[in-house]
Amino acid sequence: MNTNIHLKKIVMTALFAALACVATMSIRIPTPGTGGYIHPGDALVILSGIILGPGWGLMAAGIGSAMADLLGGYFIYVPITFAVKGIIACTSGLIYHKFGKTSKSQYIAVILGGIADIVIVAGGYFLCEIPLYGVSAATASVPANLIQGFGGMIIALVLYPILFAVPDIRQITYLSHGAIVK
Repeated sequence: MNTNIHLKKIVMTALFAALACVATMSIRIPTPGTGGYIHPGDALVILSGIILGPGWGLMAAGIGSAMADLLGGYFIYVPITFAVKGIIACTSGLIYHKFGKTSKSQYIAVILGGIADIVIVAGGYFLCEIPLYGVSAATASVPANLIQGFGGMIIALVLYPILFAVPDIRQITYLSHGAIVK
């Protein structure tokens, strides 16, 4: 990879980390009984993996989302969020790489990335919250996490064509997926 492209990838990763953090912190809808909140940050998590690829997307989504927890005072969730959101971005990137070969299948890949988000957010936080709060409280957080994941998928579907229209983002996406995207 030439130096200019590598630098663009690093800058884009930092940008997506910042966007994930801001999107997570900007609109917070508290979830009763769980202490958590629903937010639009998952859309940026999904799109990080799609645009940056699995590895760089993992870093952008994990760092940005964990930073939102750190800045928001949810200290205990920082490592959990880094792992869960990083896995979502990585999975979304892998799905897009495998299925996003045509313009029609790219939207299907975004939807599949959103479905992965829904499953991984709900399942990942459920499993991590069991030792922290017990099964009942962890179970109580599942519906809000499902809603958050679904919202992230819808927002990602809206943002995807807008972001993909930006030449530098389209170029990074091509490079992240081995020029398979048309």
